[in-house]
Order: sequence, then C-alpha cells, then structure tokens
Amino acid sequence: MTRLGLAESMILPLSILELSCVAVYLVPATSVLGAILLTGFIGGTICTHWRVGDPFFIQTALGVFIWLGIYLREDRLKSLVPWRRP
Repeated sequence: MTRLGLAESMILPLSILELSCVAVYLVPATSVLGAILLTGFIGGTICTHWRVGDPFFIQTALGVFIWLGIYLREDRLKSLVPWRRP
C-alpha cells in the first residue's frame, strides 16, 4: 500500500467499499448500479497502478468481465448495445 502512495490504514475502508460494490452487483435488482460502481472503483485502481508504473492489465480485464457478466444476464442492456442484428 505504501508503494502505491496509500496509507496502511486505508486497507479496511477500501475493502469494505469494494465488498459493498460487489454485494450491490450480485443482487439482480441492483446489478447494473453495482457494475457502474465497480467500474468506478476499478478505474481508481487503474489510475493508482498507472501512476506508479505498475502493469494494470488485470484490473482492465476485471472491468471487461464485470460488464460482460452483466451484459449476459441483463436483457435490458442488450437493447442498448448497438450490435448488428440479422
């Protein structure tokens, strides 16, 4: 944490925040909101790792998997994405 420029005391609050976002994502009624919240959280981790020169491929892939998962289970999103239809 200190190498990333964050205090050790931030581990618990960040963990609680991330687990709260995951819980919102796992509830079907609030899954789209959870995906948006997790995207913001992962965006922060990407910026933090980018700032110190770490690779951020894992965080980027995680964000893609979050949206792929919500796209596959939420029919309302399929009408918003402009895929070519037969």
